[in-house]
Amino acid sequence: MDELLSQVTTIARGMWKHRWQGLLAAWAVAVIGALTVLAVPDKYEASARIYVDTQSILKPLMSGLAVQPNVEQQVMMLSRTLISRPNVEKLIRMADLDLGSNSKAAQEALIERITKALEIKNVGRDNIYTLSYRDPKPEVAKKVVQSLVSIFVESSMGSSRKDSDVAKKFIDEQIKNYVAKLEEAEARLKEFKLRNIDMQTSDGRDMAGQFSAISEQLRQARLELREAENARDAARKQLEAERAATSKSLMSDAPAAIATPEIDARLDAQRRSLDSLLQRFTEQHPDVISARRLIKELEDIKRKEIQELRKTAMANPTVGLANNSLAYQELSRVMATSEVQVASLRARVSEYESRYSRAREAMKTAPQIEAEYAQLNRDYEINKKNYNDLVSRRESASLSGDLDNVTGVADFRLIDPPRASAKPVAPNRLLLMPLALLAALAAGLGVTFLLSQVRAVFYDAQTMSETLGLPLLGVVSLVMDHDSAKRRKTELKRFAAATGALVAVFGAGMTVLFLMARQAG
Repeated sequence: MDELLSQVTTIARGMWKHRWQGLLAAWAVAVIGALTVLAVPDKYEASARIYVDTQSILKPLMSGLAVQPNVEQQVMMLSRTLISRPNVEKLIRMADLDLGSNSKAAQEALIERITKALEIKNVGRDNIYTLSYRDPKPEVAKKVVQSLVSIFVESSMGSSRKDSDVAKKFIDEQIKNYVAKLEEAEARLKEFKLRNIDMQTSDGRDMAGQFSAISEQLRQARLELREAENARDAARKQLEAERAATSKSLMSDAPAAIATPEIDARLDAQRRSLDSLLQRFTEQHPDVISARRLIKELEDIKRKEIQELRKTAMANPTVGLANNSLAYQELSRVMATSEVQVASLRARVSEYESRYSRAREAMKTAPQIEAEYAQLNRDYEINKKNYNDLVSRRESASLSGDLDNVTGVADFRLIDPPRASAKPVAPNRLLLMPLALLAALAAGLGVTFLLSQVRAVFYDAQTMSETLGLPLLGVVSLVMDHDSAKRRKTELKRFAAATGALVAVFGAGMTVLFLMARQAG
């Protein structure tokens, strides 16, 4: 600690030795700083406040139908990217600031200066933005802020529409790609179906289902064939029994007991007519006689017909009066129907057996074909689903674009129109003057320290001995007389007066600046 204090004391004594050079440097820096502060031109600030209303009535109503972007995020990003080189160049043209810039370097310097001077601030969480710009001319500052407000609103209007157009263009390109994929998949599916047309069914069953259905149809057809054959055999037995009974009655019964349907019907009609005539006339009446003669002739005809039938039955035992029997005729009809049904069912069974054989052969290659069909159908369904989703997204994007055209990203309301301040806002000379004084004092201290290090002097014997590494024989002390002490005090007063004058001059200058600023305000 003592060593540190010794070093500080040595440095302080060295700086004090060169105090007048430091004071001169402080005065020089103070004068230059004051002139610089006074030479800085005044700047006027123009500003405007904009409220961004992101709440729209249509957007909640269109929820689920149109894409709902994050409007707050869009507006915030727009405010951060608004001060870009293209927008600054556009602002310069709108405000006519490029009239005095004839060279490329001047234009670049103008763009750089305006980019640094423009400010966009978000005031709290209420979507209120403040746009400001400073310039030596208040009318120029106001014109720049007006142009910036216009660019801010126009950028917000065009960005959403541009994004919507880009999205629809991208979706249209993807839809075209999927249309080509669908057409290609449909062509492959068509070729597959044409190549395997024999294996397709209207109900969409696979080969195992078709084989099972054909097996069931064959089993059912065989069952129906057996039933039809049994019915036919039963009808045949009944028909043969009817034939046998009819032939037996034909050979054994009396002629009167044998039925001849046509002649018996005529005899019955004549007998009923004779009974009616006998009720009104006698036996000698001509009508009665004629009726009896006709009945006798019919009986003779019946006897002759029965004789012919018996002769025929004796010659061919299977043919007789059975053809004239109603039962025989009905059984014959049933027998014919059964034969037709049996023939039809045999043809059906034959067809089902051939189908069964073909289906059984096709079952050997069915798994591979079904796997190929499933792969083709799966690819087609995936492409179709993506296509339908893209079409739906395109409609949603189109609806979102139309919604943005109606409502816009947000509603921009100008709270405070662009207005330039009546008095300059910069530079703050009341603040810069003390800084200039501090800089002058720091420069004076720096000069004295630098000179003390360049022109080093030993102020005590111990330091000199330690630094030089030589033995010290003795020390000669300076004893000041009365005149020397007086001159030293006078010099100290002059230094204090010069230093106080520096501070006083700065204080007076700040007082004048304060009074001038108060009078201007």
